[in-house]
Amino acid sequence: MDHTQIKGSVCFILSICLSLLFAAGTRTAGAAENKPVSPFEINRLQRAPEFSAKDLTGETVSLSSLKGKVVLMNFWATWCPACIAEMPSLNSLNNNRELKAKGFEVITVSADESAKDVKKFLTKQRVSLRVLMDGKKSVSRQFKVFSIPTTFLIDRQGNISEKFFGEYDWTDKEIREKIDRLL
Repeated sequence: MDHTQIKGSVCFILSICLSLLFAAGTRTAGAAENKPVSPFEINRLQRAPEFSAKDLTGETVSLSSLKGKVVLMNFWATWCPACIAEMPSLNSLNNNRELKAKGFEVITVSADESAKDVKKFLTKQRVSLRVLMDGKKSVSRQFKVFSIPTTFLIDRQGNISEKFFGEYDWTDKEIREKIDRLL
């Protein structure tokens, strides 16, 4: 196991422990509405589900509006230590003009209920990320998210190329290579 994988595994375990409240509040749709999302459900997810959510400016964003782009979709919250730790590198990746010119986009999905709190957090952290609000966890349920941070790398056709659990350094060479292969 290389350093990135070890760090990812440790962060994954920590994020599960820190996100029990989040997982308990996340429910599946339909008849099983009262059951928490199983960590195994996410493994069956191969295609990104269509979703719709408002960003902090009030604009509605959907998967279909991102069609033709390679998307890194990060689920997080302002109260999550691992999420906060990875914000600077996620912001760095988001601000990479070379990747943007090739059709790459970073979308973050906040589990926070207050857009005001998220805006305050982003200002304090000095990051400029596109944030979708998911206070009712509807997008999280569609993506079978059971802990945060959880991140999906989605190809131009809407297929999930990779799932990342826990905190990552988004400027890491191996991650950049995975993104470049899709561009």
